[in-house]
Amino acid sequence: METSEILIKAGQLILSLSILVVLHEMGHFIPAKLFKTKVEKFYLFFDPWFSLFKFKKGDTEYGVGWLPLGGYVKISGMIDESMDKEQMSQPPQPWEFRSKPAWQRLIIMIGGVTVNLILGFLIYTMILWYWGEQYLPMQSVKYGIVADSLAQSIGLKDGDKIVSIDQQVPESFDDITRDVILNEAKTIQVERDGQPVNVQIPKGFVNKTIKRKSAIVMPRVLPILDSVFADQPGFKAGLRQGDKVLSVNDTSVQYYHEFQKLIRRDTGKTVDLTLLRGNDTIQVTTKVPTKGGLGVMARMDKQLDIATKTYTFGEAIPAGFNRAISTLVKYVQQLRLIFVSEEVKASESLGGFMTIGNLFPSVWDWQSFWTLTALLSIILAFMNILPIPALDGGHVVFLTYEMITGRKPSERFMEYAQIVGMVILFGLLLYANGLDIWRWLMDKF
Repeated sequence: METSEILIKAGQLILSLSILVVLHEMGHFIPAKLFKTKVEKFYLFFDPWFSLFKFKKGDTEYGVGWLPLGGYVKISGMIDESMDKEQMSQPPQPWEFRSKPAWQRLIIMIGGVTVNLILGFLIYTMILWYWGEQYLPMQSVKYGIVADSLAQSIGLKDGDKIVSIDQQVPESFDDITRDVILNEAKTIQVERDGQPVNVQIPKGFVNKTIKRKSAIVMPRVLPILDSVFADQPGFKAGLRQGDKVLSVNDTSVQYYHEFQKLIRRDTGKTVDLTLLRGNDTIQVTTKVPTKGGLGVMARMDKQLDIATKTYTFGEAIPAGFNRAISTLVKYVQQLRLIFVSEEVKASESLGGFMTIGNLFPSVWDWQSFWTLTALLSIILAFMNILPIPALDGGHVVFLTYEMITGRKPSERFMEYAQIVGMVILFGLLLYANGLDIWRWLMDKF
């Protein structure tokens, strides 16, 4: 990956996380202020030892830290990551968090999660209203599939037309790999040469699919060069947009993936291409570079009928809500697999900032940026509401206990719980990012 691509991915990740963190902390900050609770600090990123930027307005210090692992608001009289025992040893003051009624403290604590859920819903609503929704209907895959080596290992073949998965028809072609993983599918029903075929999915296939980190099947398209990039070997050799590849070194080609295989096979060699341009058959000779291809592409969106669903603003609101709920449900299903599935290994499913950053495209695309930001907002909401001390969900559990029993957990207990929670969180953070580094080293060496 080129340096420019890495910087673009990193820039999108930092901007996305900055938006999410600031708005999440605003979810705590605003109700705290409404309930006249003193907020001492509001920070984007953490600031151990020093900050990059800060200023004070009223009782609150606003700033940007140097450690980009999140952000925080420091609320007076609250046991949090600051572990300010000196303040907690003093008598409670009216403006402190611990002096407020339990219901007010509960609202303050769930404010960040609430904002992230609402933000995910609003972003999805605006995406659907502005861009609409594009998808590839199953019936549009008229040339069948291209099965990768993993898909072929279970009996799928190039040209198969997928009909259903466990007798359930996917909403779109893009849902196939996801449905196989999340539902731990047992069978895939296909049409092969006009006949129905039932393909059994063996044990261990789901984990292999997760490790692959890409779709196991793709739509098959004709070898028509819908894109030919300037200054690339193909363009220099005379290939042009609209050309249809008929053969490579006298080996006939019917579909684009066959052309790709032949080109990869002849890396570093000179190849003779037979092309159909309009009504004319022409010959082109070119050398395949040792790195990369010829700089040509057959585009699925040019050959297959991509469906686009448009929404009015009024229609986008319930659709955005449904998209947010669907995203949350699918994410919970993914986490569930880690704990209940015998096939799925945590080490194959977890990732740190490198994994998240690689979700973003290598070119700046606002639709992709906002789609991923909405996804991360939903994930951040769910992760923060988990009943782990040091997370919002841990505080919610203790507050709920207090409201039910009328007894507040002791401050010493809260301090120990906070320490345990922070150890768990930093352990998970180190583990996830350590996995990223390990995978990167394995790819390099």
